[in-house]
Amino acid sequence: MISHRENNTQRIAGLDARAEALRLKPGMGIAEARAMHPDIDVVEADPEADRRLLEGLADWCDRYTPLVAIDGENGLFLDISGCAHLFGGEKALLADLMARFFHQGFDVRAGLASTPGAAWATARFATGQILAPGNERKFLARLPLSALRIDARTKASLESVGLRSVGAIMDGPRAPLVRRFGAELIERLDQALGRLEEAISPRLPVAPLSVERHLADPLSLIGDIERLIGLLAATLKVDLERREEGARALELLLFRVDGMVSRITVGASRPIREPVLVRRLFHERLAALGETIDAGYGFDLVRLSALSTARFDARQADLAGEVVEDGGEELAIFADRISARLGEAAVLEAIPVESHLPERAAPARPYAQEEARKDGAERPARAAQQATRRLRLPDRPIRLFRQPEPIDVPATEIPDGPPLNFRWRRALHRVARAEGPERIAPEWWRQAADAPTRDYYRIEDAEGRRYWLYRQGLYNAQAVPRWFLHGVFA
Repeated sequence: MISHRENNTQRIAGLDARAEALRLKPGMGIAEARAMHPDIDVVEADPEADRRLLEGLADWCDRYTPLVAIDGENGLFLDISGCAHLFGGEKALLADLMARFFHQGFDVRAGLASTPGAAWATARFATGQILAPGNERKFLARLPLSALRIDARTKASLESVGLRSVGAIMDGPRAPLVRRFGAELIERLDQALGRLEEAISPRLPVAPLSVERHLADPLSLIGDIERLIGLLAATLKVDLERREEGARALELLLFRVDGMVSRITVGASRPIREPVLVRRLFHERLAALGETIDAGYGFDLVRLSALSTARFDARQADLAGEVVEDGGEELAIFADRISARLGEAAVLEAIPVESHLPERAAPARPYAQEEARKDGAERPARAAQQATRRLRLPDRPIRLFRQPEPIDVPATEIPDGPPLNFRWRRALHRVARAEGPERIAPEWWRQAADAPTRDYYRIEDAEGRRYWLYRQGLYNAQAVPRWFLHGVFA
């Protein structure tokens, strides 16, 4: 028995079959239930755990349709339009779903109907039944008011005036019912009867392209999964070629026989559709996940989906039939494989910006995102951006800190000259060579008018390490300048 707190009182929230046989009912106080049966076991409800379980079941139901929506605290809506024939018809699909849930240890109630409202009522009052289109009115007429998914207060008000079934609502005048009990009552009735359309909003975006393989013998080895990925990618390639597109984001769904689902996603900086490339990306991702993927008793359904697609620009082959790749193709493939194994932030690209402040002039962005931006709406600006990159820029360190780090400079050769030594991260560095200064003024349109200037120096210490540091401000009687380390050279 499961309990929850309601108005400072512990009440029954859920019962198993044995507790129901003892004539206990939901809503009854725990103290009253213990007085009747002192040996009952009571477990405190955990709404968050229940929610996670329901989301896991929703993931598993993706094997039947990608249009799965969560209904309240204990229900799911599945829109199986166009999917039933894949399982041998509606009856076979419903039987398969209920049987699989039963073997997983769930007491499930399911029903099929042409409207969500009628399906909701069928699952709760005639589980296992398939309601034929056009029979909604006859079926609902004999059911209690709770079959309309109305709130408890409205239900109690209706029952207080003698309206105890859905049929009584159907036969009554609509205008007085709306005035007294609200418009939701008639709205729910019309939705159940199909007079008013009710959309099912899937909890996850629906992939534009998907291919899957049902397996009689479940897979458990990573090598077998990778080989199957290659076969699915070959099938997906045909659909992508027909649409003249390539995949930018791919998702692999592994449905375990006991109901668990693993979702694995990879991204591509350029549209791809070659099975070899797809398999390489998932190889890196699976290697990174390692033992976190628990195959259990194996996966009996594997699905590969293209979550995001983009136009695929075909390249002209020469007379020998070979395609000449551009210089960035191999770099893009390399970056995608590194990102699949280590994460999107592992490969960054410096993007030139119209600013002379070092921390703003070349912000680092994930390589895949930047490539997607170039191939998207900002394609016309690409040539101008590449021309900007060819400009000769001053020497900058290979590693630029996100935030300059303060350093201690005990002495300089002259007031406005480079330091003789400096202390950074508790280590003293003696300066062997110095070059500079390179003065960078503040951006007056972004910063305060009295913001200090920066004098940058390229420094080499006695050990041969090279640093890029700057003095903020000038020596004067009012203030002493501060020193910062902004980056390190190779």
